[in-house]
Amino acid sequence: MRRVIALLSAATAVAALSGVSASAAPGAAAPEDTGQGKLVWSSCNDTTTPALQCAMLDVPVDYADPNGRKIKIKVNRLPATAPKDRQQGPILLNPGGPGDSGLWMPAYISGQIPKDVASTYDWIGFDPRGTNGSEPHVVCDAHYFDAGRPDYQMSQGTSKAWLAKSAGYAADCAADWSWLLPHMTTVDNARDMDSIRRALGVPKINFYGGSWGTSLGSTYGQLFPSHVRRMVLDSIVGPTVSWYDHNILQDKEHQRRFDAFAAWTAKADSVYHLGTDAATVEKAYYQVEAALRTSPVEAAPAPGKIGPAEFEDTFYGGGYNFLRWPRMATVLSAYLTRHDTQPLTIAYNRYAAPGADDGAFPAYNALQCTENAWPRDWEFWKKDQAKVNTTAPFYTYDNMWYNAACMFWPYQGNPAGRTKITGKGLPPVLLFQATEDAATPYEGGLAMHDALPGSKLVVQTGGSFHEILFHGNACLDDTFTAYLRDGSLPKGGGRIAKTCAPEPEPTPVYVTPSPTLTARTTTVATPLPPADPEAVHGVLR
Repeated sequence: MRRVIALLSAATAVAALSGVSASAAPGAAAPEDTGQGKLVWSSCNDTTTPALQCAMLDVPVDYADPNGRKIKIKVNRLPATAPKDRQQGPILLNPGGPGDSGLWMPAYISGQIPKDVASTYDWIGFDPRGTNGSEPHVVCDAHYFDAGRPDYQMSQGTSKAWLAKSAGYAADCAADWSWLLPHMTTVDNARDMDSIRRALGVPKINFYGGSWGTSLGSTYGQLFPSHVRRMVLDSIVGPTVSWYDHNILQDKEHQRRFDAFAAWTAKADSVYHLGTDAATVEKAYYQVEAALRTSPVEAAPAPGKIGPAEFEDTFYGGGYNFLRWPRMATVLSAYLTRHDTQPLTIAYNRYAAPGADDGAFPAYNALQCTENAWPRDWEFWKKDQAKVNTTAPFYTYDNMWYNAACMFWPYQGNPAGRTKITGKGLPPVLLFQATEDAATPYEGGLAMHDALPGSKLVVQTGGSFHEILFHGNACLDDTFTAYLRDGSLPKGGGRIAKTCAPEPEPTPVYVTPSPTLTARTTTVATPLPPADPEAVHGVLR
């Protein structure tokens, strides 16, 4: 059911909001009786990985009421094949999001490391509560991301439209999902992980998480330190920063990555013909965006048209993965030098066109809006974000409107903030962080290392991938493999135990359009591994 509402002021929204349930309280002790069900494994019918097994696990909606209403978590497993005396137990996997599916991870990640190590683990993927193949799959507005959205830029006079759209989305979620939304926090997901551990019948688990998965892993370690054997956190969310402030850090880092893209493109003027300095290339970007305001481009095969909002969404992923840069530069070059919009249409369908519903967006909001006390006054947002925009115009307003539902979210953010991470009782944790990561900025890796006594931080100096493992960098991947093999950690002391070099920038090439073009689709049943090197996963918007 969709609730149609008029534009709400932040003050009106606050007056109507209710509090967060006890189950979401940061750092609260987890009840021993979790009320979870059992795992009954059957074939996933995956022709690529026939050994993959699937199951559904009953868990409580509210862990404070373990015998109350239940939901189901979709879990899959690639079993260990090593002799029993060499097996090292399950390793739970999470790619981030919040809310991204982890079902692709067992087959993919186990295939990235030597077989003699991979074969010793049971690789466990799962879909976080309320998402993808878990039941229910929360959908608030299946058409929220349809093309034809209002312009992100404040100068275009679309603020009222975006405020109404954001307030409407929060109301839509509350109309159907009020019984579940307060119970979709990182703490709730961490307790689901321990329900999976119990159902597996093991005293300890291993864990790999990227992006928001680092918040999930560290929260699990805080709640259940005695249940952790080994833990790897890749591209780290700072343990104390508020989600609102984290977005501001992202804005500034995305601007740096956009500047880097422009400088790379300028060096390849013989390929793209967009100018020989970064400022001229950036001017070309804004020239295309301005043209799309008056003459949007057909998005087919995706529905609707590509205007300035869709254009910005097509480009921000370059801050997560610089292998997108050749395609991004091609989009600008084709539009401005050849009057050709096909590369833009292809890029939009590949990177930004919405799937069948609002995907992980309900889980993203339910988690972030509830875990912190967000500002509820639009005047504050308007002034504060304008300050950020003066130095980071590439991403600030795009990111602001993506998160604006938190201004109206029907459950008050917890004033105490997220779970405090101390690392007490944890074994040594292995941390990976790139210095140029736009989604989880470098400060987060340093802060997590400081919060976890005994942890070892591996830094990729000059690296910019979001989630830096499994891109063919031996320095990084071999460190991960050694830790999984026998617990070996880098020997260096201080805040940074080991440094690794970045991958080389991509070779400039004009990306010739494919003869066929298909719209991006999503599936909640059998998500595919990110075989595409331009793919962005673990996105923490």
